[in-house]
Amino acid sequence: MIGRYLLRRTGLLLLAFALAATILFVVLRVLGNPVFALISVGATDADIAAAAARLGVDRPIWEQYFEYLRQLVTLDLGQSFTNRLSVGDEIMRRLNVTLPLTLLSFLLAVLIAVPVGFFAAWKSRTWYGATFSTLSQVGGAVPVFWVGILLVAVLSLGWRVFPAGGFPRTDWADPGAALYSLVLPVVTIALVAGSDLARYVRSATLDILGQQYMRAARATGQSFGTALRRHGVRNAVVPVISILAIMLSTTFVGAVVIERVYALPGLGDMLLVGIKEQDFPSVQGVLLFSTALVLLLGFAADIIQRLIDPRLRDSLSGNRRTAPAPAATVPASPAPAPSTGASA
Repeated sequence: MIGRYLLRRTGLLLLAFALAATILFVVLRVLGNPVFALISVGATDADIAAAAARLGVDRPIWEQYFEYLRQLVTLDLGQSFTNRLSVGDEIMRRLNVTLPLTLLSFLLAVLIAVPVGFFAAWKSRTWYGATFSTLSQVGGAVPVFWVGILLVAVLSLGWRVFPAGGFPRTDWADPGAALYSLVLPVVTIALVAGSDLARYVRSATLDILGQQYMRAARATGQSFGTALRRHGVRNAVVPVISILAIMLSTTFVGAVVIERVYALPGLGDMLLVGIKEQDFPSVQGVLLFSTALVLLLGFAADIIQRLIDPRLRDSLSGNRRTAPAPAATVPASPAPAPSTGASA
């Protein structure tokens, strides 16, 4: 039954990706013609026809679509119009920047959000608990690029503590220099993502603290920390897991955006340059990769939730917990008549 569920869930994942890929195929062809990226000013009709034949856009749209699907099945994202390099290879190369930036930002955001969220829920009736909650709401409302510009103005241009942008030409050959160049981008993304995540952690914790089993645990003499650790954390983790998957996706998107602020050669730079130069294969490749990543994160979060929560785990294995049947009611025997103690 577990295999059947995973098979059904995988089918839905592939269907969602196929639908997203189809929408992307249609949108890119509605927004522009890739032929104009290969021709220069003053091109003749023969030049335009040759460029269209080279790209295959002179064929019927349904032939282009099935060729597009065939390339996706074989993991072929095509070649860039500008540098004639493989889009797939270029994405893998730029992940050397985007992936560490995403993971480090997400890790720092979790380290900030979990204690802040728990503390804000625990002290929700105090002024400093309310202050933490307010700060998290403000932090989540601020655009990530604005936070990046502010940190560059203060810590780079003002105090000259960190570089304003760029990445070592030697890539990760010098890990210290590479990590140093990522400090400000990581802090920028983590502050915004951590603020959003702290609000969810606070909400989940407040919901757990109001449950009957927590009050019962406290009534048995357990301290707040012991009751929360033994009974509350596991129940609070289940809804937070889906939020973590969403936040990881959001962190990835934030990394793609913030790379432009800090002039980092990652997927964000590749996407914006591709849009500017009408390099459709590059734009299409980055968006397809991002879509696949977001869908896979949602898939993983769903499976992990079902493995942790016994109620969801039963649905994963195909079992259905049913309430025990009520015990049969047996009529009580009549009580014997009390003896008077008198002899006949």
